[in-house]
Amino acid sequence: MLTDPLTSAIAEAEKLVATAPHIRTEQDLIEGYRYLAGGITACVHSAWAAESPHPTFVTGTGPYTKMGLDNPDTLYFGARIRDDAEYVVTGRRGTTCDLSFQVLAGNYTDAEVPGNVTAFDDRELRIADDGTFEARFGPGPADPGNNYFTLAPGSSQLVVREVYSDWSQRRGTLRIDRVDALGTPPPEPTQDDAAARYRRAGRALVSRVRTWLQFPQWFYLDLPVNTVTEPRPTPGGLATQYSSVGHFDLRDDEAMILTVPASDAPYQGFQLGSLWYISLDYIHHQTSLNNTQAQVDPDGMIRMVVSARNPGVANWVETLGRSRGFLQFRWQRLSRDLTTADGPTARVVPFDDLAAALPFLDHNRVTPQQWSARIAARQTAIADRMLG
Repeated sequence: MLTDPLTSAIAEAEKLVATAPHIRTEQDLIEGYRYLAGGITACVHSAWAAESPHPTFVTGTGPYTKMGLDNPDTLYFGARIRDDAEYVVTGRRGTTCDLSFQVLAGNYTDAEVPGNVTAFDDRELRIADDGTFEARFGPGPADPGNNYFTLAPGSSQLVVREVYSDWSQRRGTLRIDRVDALGTPPPEPTQDDAAARYRRAGRALVSRVRTWLQFPQWFYLDLPVNTVTEPRPTPGGLATQYSSVGHFDLRDDEAMILTVPASDAPYQGFQLGSLWYISLDYIHHQTSLNNTQAQVDPDGMIRMVVSARNPGVANWVETLGRSRGFLQFRWQRLSRDLTTADGPTARVVPFDDLAAALPFLDHNRVTPQQWSARIAARQTAIADRMLG
């Protein structure tokens, strides 16, 4: 049957999920099956949305199609491109904190990270007073002053990220056209074309599962547990981003206190991730905090409590019952290099000793009603982004 390559790939991906080495609990496995469902959805959509001469921006990861330790503060858009064609990207700048562009050569796999061709944020674009812009990407010589960026040999993906430092910020608009195909329709699909798309979706699904099971081993799991690294440029070449990473292993009667200076960077964010290398539920739970959401203590420090139990403080970051997972800090739109002094420290304490370990506890406390309001703000903000 035409769909056999896809159904075979789904079965292979299910085996990879069911036998993942990190699985210890039923919760781990159930989350893996939900992760698999999101991967199937994303890969089938991408395979059928993509038209080589008529590219479109596809959201490859979101609340229900997670991968790659997706940032709750970011909208991700990607388009397939060729290095010998010219493309025009047209849009209107939203009010989000950051808008960045990255051209990649190749794909993320369980053997390698794709090459970074170019990466920049909208500070390198000429944007009109009304927020509109037009940027071109092609094989010609770079001319950033006129919004022209070179596609080096091997360029295969254009990735755009919109980053929220405040979830009430407004998303922008974005469109990509291949210059020589604009105004023409794509060819009508054939049976061979349909078969190729099912094969492509199947290959992408298996690669997706394999890749993001391997990725943490490269960058996280060899680090000492319950520690965080100093800030460093994010691997992969994303423009003006630094990150600090770690992984936690906490008992139910323990809590981790993460202390980090409130940054002068326009964007500073923190999130937890599961061992599937995806974000935890950030809509209905506070599993992430950015520089607008986090409470800053009077001494200029942000103190976050990572724990399964509710400590009754504003900066509680919920593990949702998980004893293990990933820790990720990001700083974006930087205008200077970060140092160790800009980074976080981690300390594990008995949960019952938190009161003595938080120097501004009275400043940190929230009532159940205040906590409910924080969650409601998250739910409505995500709904307003119209992501499904």
